[in-house]
Amino acid sequence: MGEGGKAADSTDDARSFLTSGDAYDAFMGRYSRPLADAFADVAGVEAGQSVLDVGCGPGSLTGVLVDRLGAGSVSAIDPSPPFVAECASRHRGADVRLGSAEAIPFDDASFDSALAQLVLHFVTDPARAAAELRRVVRPSGIAAACVWDFAQGMEMLRHFWDAALTVDSDAPDEAQAMRFGRAGELVELLEAAGFHEVTETTLEVASTYGEFEELWSGFLAGIGPAGSFCVSLSDEQRSAVREELFRRIGAPTGRFTLAATARCAHGRTPR
Repeated sequence: MGEGGKAADSTDDARSFLTSGDAYDAFMGRYSRPLADAFADVAGVEAGQSVLDVGCGPGSLTGVLVDRLGAGSVSAIDPSPPFVAECASRHRGADVRLGSAEAIPFDDASFDSALAQLVLHFVTDPARAAAELRRVVRPSGIAAACVWDFAQGMEMLRHFWDAALTVDSDAPDEAQAMRFGRAGELVELLEAAGFHEVTETTLEVASTYGEFEELWSGFLAGIGPAGSFCVSLSDEQRSAVREELFRRIGAPTGRFTLAATARCAHGRTPR
């Protein structure tokens, strides 16, 4: 994220994930963990398969895959060294490597399935990433991807950006900047890469907060575009965003729940 809240380039986005696994879990992991179960179901993950988690972060989806398949059948990659170390520590026995979606560090046809959860909207070259998914999946195997529906379906981020736009009309709203959160976009990407029988669905999850500060502290960790924008603001602007966000979610005095919708597509490699 650039100075003054200008839109981030891919390098800035990557830097915003050079953080601890615990910080990520408090901000986004509380959504990505339940999402991982639903995502694995859609992708048809079951015992006996070998599966790659592309863009594993600290390991929300990796953990679900290990539970279902055993650590020896699970591999994972991420471009963030702290996340790779955290994922490997949490899921010992899984093959966790440093690597990007555009250059997956595994041989051709290595896996029955490759899953990319909350990743493709951050990659520099989505078409190359989709081609890499096809390359590492065996014939008749499955590749699947999901991203948040930023426009309406991810309440935490939608409320934040609406609050930010009230304070700064140039705030880089993820609904405008991020790719693949709209109907059909993931399908088009996978079909262009040569996948067959591509289908799309939506996945619904939610997270409950004990109080507003639990939500706000996540943005202060500087994770992702929203966190990067938040910490780039002046103290006065950040305070104004905080007050507007508090108002927009109903000025809660105790527990409250925010929902999130992810768009998901999966397809099969040619025989």
